[in-house]
Amino acid sequence: MSVFLRRSCGAALAYAVATQGALADLTADDVWSNWQGYFTSMGYTITGDESSADGVTTISNMTLSMALPEEEGQFQMVMPEMTLTENGDGTVSVGIPENFPMKITGQAEEGDFAATVTYSHSQLNMVVSGAPEDMTYDYNADMLSISLDSIAVDGETVPDDVFDLAVAANDLNGSSRMQIGENRDLTQTFNAASLTYNMNFQDPESGETGLINGQLDQLAFEGENVFPKDIDLSDPQSFYEAGFAFDGVFTYASGNTDLSGTSEGQAFSMNSTSEGGRFAATIDAEKLVYDIDQNSTTLAVTTADLPFPIEISMANAGLNFEFPVQQSDEVQPFGLGFNLTDFTMSDVLWGIFDPAGALPRDPATIALDATGTAKVLMNIFDPEIDLESEEAPGELHSLKINELLVSLAGTKLTGDGDFAFDNSNTEEFDGLPSPSGVANLELVGANQLIDTLIGMGIISDNDALGARMMMGLMAVPGEEPDTLNSTIEFTEDGQILANGQRIK
Repeated sequence: MSVFLRRSCGAALAYAVATQGALADLTADDVWSNWQGYFTSMGYTITGDESSADGVTTISNMTLSMALPEEEGQFQMVMPEMTLTENGDGTVSVGIPENFPMKITGQAEEGDFAATVTYSHSQLNMVVSGAPEDMTYDYNADMLSISLDSIAVDGETVPDDVFDLAVAANDLNGSSRMQIGENRDLTQTFNAASLTYNMNFQDPESGETGLINGQLDQLAFEGENVFPKDIDLSDPQSFYEAGFAFDGVFTYASGNTDLSGTSEGQAFSMNSTSEGGRFAATIDAEKLVYDIDQNSTTLAVTTADLPFPIEISMANAGLNFEFPVQQSDEVQPFGLGFNLTDFTMSDVLWGIFDPAGALPRDPATIALDATGTAKVLMNIFDPEIDLESEEAPGELHSLKINELLVSLAGTKLTGDGDFAFDNSNTEEFDGLPSPSGVANLELVGANQLIDTLIGMGIISDNDALGARMMMGLMAVPGEEPDTLNSTIEFTEDGQILANGQRIK
């Protein structure tokens, strides 16, 4: 079912992206012809009854469909009527019904699967301007929404309270420019006062329930797409090789999510808020790049197991990575980073394991910034690859730790490192490629933390002695009090040196 849902959702996404700006021209007839040619080139079948009068072309019963690969089902959208009105000033207005269905059918593990999703709008206005090879779509609306209308398995309709989903954008406007040359180049901007999402579900067998309500405020998007003229959506590898690419950034000013439900007969709830964030993504035939960032996040969780809420917050949380995605005999660069900045938790939660307040409760921070090179051994977009295979997807050839920071409970660990890896030698380190290089580390406040943990009764004197002996083996005292420095070197012949002393 996961394969089916992934591909059917991909078809729906392709339709949504395309309708933002691929279909425009200076005359109504040309708009319809361009629409037909565009979707046909993407592997869809498009039909409709065309009639024209007084500068208005009406397309009745317009149907857009695509057979999903491996006979897993079909995506179908039926629009009862669409109007294309020539405004007399070189522009065309597009009118669509206030709501219409999109259907997905196929095979799932539980049996035959069918779902109907309803698209709705309020006061949607769309105007096309430009030239046949350079068209701009401008639009605005009070509301656009997509909601799950029905689900059926083996012909039996699933009750609404078993699963329901709705997403709506409010007070929105946007612009899409499609330039047609060797490819179709799409540039888009989008702004919405808010985006709301609601989902509820209930497991008929266990009785477990869940309800999710959330909202993002001042949502904005800027991005660019490259669409090859002839692509096969059932074969992702082929359309990436043909030149498909996406580069875009979503931002929002604030957000909140409420989640509640029951699990194993016990009620729970969760609330999260943030003061804005961003999500940037780039994907093409060579690389996959994500950059996610969220500001001033708070989280409160209540469960039946605890008589008080679990409350945590952080000033910033981020994740970014860049990975190559195509098989190559050459090594390719990659990057990875994350940060959890100024993480705090409530005094009630601290009190579970530190009621006397012995440990410093300063905000904690964890951060890592790393780059390197690797050889990719398989194309991740190839539908024939076995994702459950134990075969390694690539080889690590180098790794540079530009920044390492762990600061919590009065201690601070910082460091950097630079390593190369010999993939022809996997005997020295239990099947892993043999490393060579140097890591530099500094640890501040470790002895004070050990003394505090002894006083709290969390560790014994013997445990502390073992920890201090290990630190003495791996590190040397720094210039400042309670500071340890360590230089760890991996040599090409398999040795490990700590501050010049061989430990392996």
